[in-house]
Amino acid sequence: MTAVCSGQAIPTYGDKRRMRIGLLGGSFNPAHRGHLALAHIALRSLALDQVWLMVSPGNPLKAGRDMAAFEQRMESVRHLVDDPRLVVTDIEPRLSTRYTVDTVRKLHRRFPLAHFVWLTGADGLVTLSRWKGWHQLVKAIPVAVMPRPGHNYAALHSAAGRYMARWRIPSRCASLLPEHKPPVWVFMSGPQDEISSTSIRQRGHFRVAQATPQPLGKLFSGERS
Repeated sequence: MTAVCSGQAIPTYGDKRRMRIGLLGGSFNPAHRGHLALAHIALRSLALDQVWLMVSPGNPLKAGRDMAAFEQRMESVRHLVDDPRLVVTDIEPRLSTRYTVDTVRKLHRRFPLAHFVWLTGADGLVTLSRWKGWHQLVKAIPVAVMPRPGHNYAALHSAAGRYMARWRIPSRCASLLPEHKPPVWVFMSGPQDEISSTSIRQRGHFRVAQATPQPLGKLFSGERS
């Protein structure tokens, strides 16, 4: 499968596009069918115009032998996408932001007419309370959470899930989410897949090409997985 969009499709300094855009960030180490399914569910259920697959440039929490070089991870996403509305992008390193909350703020400033939605799996909601500025993040952008086997109950009862409970809307209203003023979020319905990047690496189906080591100060937070 070949890529249909490259990172350069997203201009560093923004534009005036009037679109409903899902932001799916992560290490993509490697990208897999679960990422693709999440993106397609979001396109359909949230009535999005695009989903940006934002490959994070680094992750101090996961740095080591199992983290592939940035370009290898970008390539794994390019080979996965199968729809021109799925845009593989290196926008985060070009924005020079360290934390997700700062990435979202910059995107809002540079794409002032776009309606962004943050996309994550239930496993991401479980760990959200460990992210820097997460309270500010959920008040800055609508959030759509996709179910993941073994994580759904924990997600809804996590610190972030309990904090955000008052702002949850029913999944039947998901298509309205991008136009809502945050804080607002939805727990989506859809097929659930146990696949993970870790299991793919453990089975030897993704051979890691090591990146040149960098000081931690030059790596981004890698809050996502």
